[in-house]
Amino acid sequence: MLSLDGIGDDRGVVRTGMSALIVALGLLLSTGSSAAPVAPTPIGDSLPPGAPAPPQLIGTPGRADPILGVARPPRHPFMARNGRSNIHADAYMTDTYRQCGPSGRSIERRSSLFAAVCASHTFDRYGRLFSVCVSLVTVTLRLFDATTLEMLASYPLPDRPSSPNPFQDFSGGGYFYLDNEGRAVVPTTTRHVFVIRPRGSRRDATLELERDYDLTGTLTSTDKIISVLPDWSGRIWFATVEGLIGTIDPSSGSIQAIALGESITNSFAVDETGGVYVVSDRALYRLDAAPDGVPVQTWREVYQNTLVQKPGQVDDGSGTTPTLLGDEYVAITDNADPMNVVVYRRGASISGDRLVCEQPVFPPGAGATDNSLIGVGRSLIVENNYGYTGPAAVQNGASTTPGVARVDINATGTGCTLVWTSNETAPTVVPKLSLRSGLVYLYTKDPDPVHQVDAWYLTALDFATGATKWKQLAGTGVFYNNNYAPLSIGPSGAIYVGTIGGLVALRDAR
Repeated sequence: MLSLDGIGDDRGVVRTGMSALIVALGLLLSTGSSAAPVAPTPIGDSLPPGAPAPPQLIGTPGRADPILGVARPPRHPFMARNGRSNIHADAYMTDTYRQCGPSGRSIERRSSLFAAVCASHTFDRYGRLFSVCVSLVTVTLRLFDATTLEMLASYPLPDRPSSPNPFQDFSGGGYFYLDNEGRAVVPTTTRHVFVIRPRGSRRDATLELERDYDLTGTLTSTDKIISVLPDWSGRIWFATVEGLIGTIDPSSGSIQAIALGESITNSFAVDETGGVYVVSDRALYRLDAAPDGVPVQTWREVYQNTLVQKPGQVDDGSGTTPTLLGDEYVAITDNADPMNVVVYRRGASISGDRLVCEQPVFPPGAGATDNSLIGVGRSLIVENNYGYTGPAAVQNGASTTPGVARVDINATGTGCTLVWTSNETAPTVVPKLSLRSGLVYLYTKDPDPVHQVDAWYLTALDFATGATKWKQLAGTGVFYNNNYAPLSIGPSGAIYVGTIGGLVALRDAR
């Protein structure tokens, strides 16, 4: 049984570290599933015996300080509205939202317990939340009431194959998107792309497979689809971990692909000019589609690389999905030491240098990231994930190397400046920015070597200065570890985070 003081087996033995996590997930996996709608079972907190409870709120919430005069990314014609369509909020992968997130005043928590990380979050026109929930074995698309976290419907996806480190394998559904018709477009572990439509009423819903694109004749048996996205003409692009880039004609199902010969572990970005921006473990690419849909390499830029997989990275390359800014720039991080935020001009053809800047962030020997940059105006926010190798790395009071930084492109577009650095510790979260409140939201965990409490906080930084405004306790114990899952700001202003325990929502109590 599960204990609030630890995780015990049927002999009453309390287990710690990775063994505890495996026992817990195994117990949860055996519970089965129920018909929708299903009321949520809350995720319990876990404290070491005799340890004091951590504070609920640290800091003092203040007034909103909106970020004004920033052009929003264009609405993609074949995706759900900006802020609702995919893990990074829009087709530019900016990780920014127009609506406010929580203010820090009287935040309430809701949670739903699963044996899976309900990581990526999208929202349909009814405000319902879609998430692909990934366990050690199973993968399930779930539809939730975004307020109550009741599960309204679910659709089982193909199981996950065995992996050397399942906590760093993002293939098979994590990078799905919601299209302009409210359908979830999901890559599967069996080298298919499913298009799944909700049917029925707002609450009495079912999920039905409407289209199945079979890529098994194009991919090798060992390859995996990491991400799918449409371009501005509606053509569906896909990227695989073995470096295959391809397109799917949504009408005929015709598939065209080319091999980059380099591995890919993150998603990609698309813009209205037809550009598709992909970062491999060695270079950043712009690709465009030929008239017959064949991907064409428009340009390729090799970034600095130590060729070392640092703790906190999934491979020995850039850990970022490319981020587009305005109509001119694309940004990533490299794998130098110290790591740089790198900005390029993204046009198909340009005059002068394509490289704008390489700005070092975080100390040498202690900087790595495997999460996308926040992009707004000429500013980029980057997070340090150095030290995270899996859930055991942040258990029993341990944590990772601190660091969050803001880098700005100069007004002339000739270089970059480090604006501020925060010492907050966010082990793996994809951070988000609310333009309306001017807050950068993180999911943080401070070290606690004395009491060994694993306390996870929703943390808000001032975008202008990097100062920590407030920290609200999200939960304690391994089941509140987000393990690379993002924060997402819902249409009502609530923040959602997938955790090893399932799904957590934090919102202002009203």
